[in-house]
Amino acid sequence: MPSAGAHCYNAAVSVPLHFAALRTATSGPDLHSAGIESRPDWDRRLLALPAPHLLQSWTWGELKSRFGWTPFRLAWTDPAGVARGAAQLLFRTERGLTLAYCPKGPAVDWSQPALRARVLSDLIEQARARGAFVLKIDPEVPFGEGPGAVIEAELRSRSWRRAPDPAQFRNTLQLDLRQSEEALLAGMKQKWRYNLRLAQRHGVQVREGGAPDLELLYRMYAETSRRDGFVIRSREYYLDSWRSFMERGQAQPLIAEVNGEPVAGFVVYWFGKTAWYLYGMSTHLHREKMPNHLLHWEAIRWAKSHGCEAYDFVGAPDQLNERDPMWGVYRFKEGFGGRFVQTIGEWDYPLRPLQYWASRLVLPRVLAVMRVFGRRRVAAEVS
Repeated sequence: MPSAGAHCYNAAVSVPLHFAALRTATSGPDLHSAGIESRPDWDRRLLALPAPHLLQSWTWGELKSRFGWTPFRLAWTDPAGVARGAAQLLFRTERGLTLAYCPKGPAVDWSQPALRARVLSDLIEQARARGAFVLKIDPEVPFGEGPGAVIEAELRSRSWRRAPDPAQFRNTLQLDLRQSEEALLAGMKQKWRYNLRLAQRHGVQVREGGAPDLELLYRMYAETSRRDGFVIRSREYYLDSWRSFMERGQAQPLIAEVNGEPVAGFVVYWFGKTAWYLYGMSTHLHREKMPNHLLHWEAIRWAKSHGCEAYDFVGAPDQLNERDPMWGVYRFKEGFGGRFVQTIGEWDYPLRPLQYWASRLVLPRVLAVMRVFGRRRVAAEVS
């Protein structure tokens, strides 16, 4: 599944790799904040917080560091040493403009006003100190009445603005894996249960993939992008992403075959108690045998068997409207019993307003050009 927006920052960043411990708070809750430079220490702190996201994991920052970004990991603890917040900031510089981005973060209890204010203040300070023209955050805070509405109003009152071209999907569907398999099947639409049985009757089999299958997965993904009209990254990016997470025990490819011939695949990621369906790919072969239905079911079963309590389908329409281009994708995912989750989405804090507004005028043209070149690159790679 591709990201919602394009990734348009293509030059290496000049932010220093080492960051010293930060100051103790002089206002707000009594917290200590410090830069974290150890993978076990970072993931331990992150996993102690509510709903830690894969994109805040050490492995994700490590991956991005090989493609032009520099990660900086900041954690907050109370006087007893209890983790209260964590934020992995990614910095990138292009043509003299530095972007600071906190994907699917920061991780913090957003229901606590003083705590969230302190965390956001520190992030602004860090982004400003490194010359960023904008700080982007993308917390998975529920949208709508209640805390979400309060937080949106608070962000606007403090000069934050909703991002016009978010890098990630704002909304998703999630499935509660704490149910039994029988209950999960019962929660599906009847047609989806029928399609699972149809796939099994017609000889579709799902196996776990490994490193030797990564080239195959990429070629299927490139074919999917050409068929469905979305732009993907380079071959090197996907092979690195899949391999590095697999080596850390945080990703598992699944491949559907008919008579030993690969026809579709998934790469399931997990971190903490959540599994994410980030990438799905298929060929034009045997589509009438519903291999993708069986793949999702086997991915759900696999995630459940490995202790995950939630399965995130990743990506849903901004609004539940049949005219939305993602409506068909939403209906497919919903058929498995997923619950629609709407969030407040990505927000920008302009640190250099003139540069920020200029970038908003130029960005749509940059994205259009990138899509053209992206399609040409994929066509050349799979020809």
